[in-house]
Amino acid sequence: MKILVASQNPVKVNAVAEAFKICFSEPFDIEGIAIASNVSHQPRSDGETRAGARNRVDNLMKRTQKADLYVGIEGGIDVVDGKLHAFAWMAVSDGQQHSLGRTGSFELPPQVARLIFEGMELGDADDRVFEKENSKQQNGAVGLLTHDRLSREQLYQHALVLAFIPFMNRKLYFGTANADV
Repeated sequence: MKILVASQNPVKVNAVAEAFKICFSEPFDIEGIAIASNVSHQPRSDGETRAGARNRVDNLMKRTQKADLYVGIEGGIDVVDGKLHAFAWMAVSDGQQHSLGRTGSFELPPQVARLIFEGMELGDADDRVFEKENSKQQNGAVGLLTHDRLSREQLYQHALVLAFIPFMNRKLYFGTANADV
């Protein structure tokens, strides 16, 4: 199996690899490729974030060699009941069929929210508030806020497993007899 991930961020690539191992038994090769999302650097709604994940997959399929699965991950923020929440969307395609999965969301602290509303991206705001460097390629906001009890990679893994469900159950979702990827 060849899996392409529309990012070179090691957190995203590792999350895809671990989720794939949970869902499927086939051996696989995985590669991360930097691909544009065609949305804001900091998506600010559920819809924009979902579009970013889908766009990453579409752009990856247009730009690269043939793969068995293409995966796009897009993190975003949205205001819920007056408070800023963070989450991410996962998009998966085999070139014909498509699926989505979403992480849970969590509230961001007021100091981080203020910096984001001033125009900063979440990862940069986290770095400033928590006095870290490049946290978005490490434990991310969720890791920082949970004191590493839940990592960004783990948060993404659950949503990726959910996005893989149709590919684990092809007959139910796509009407094809092949039950595996």
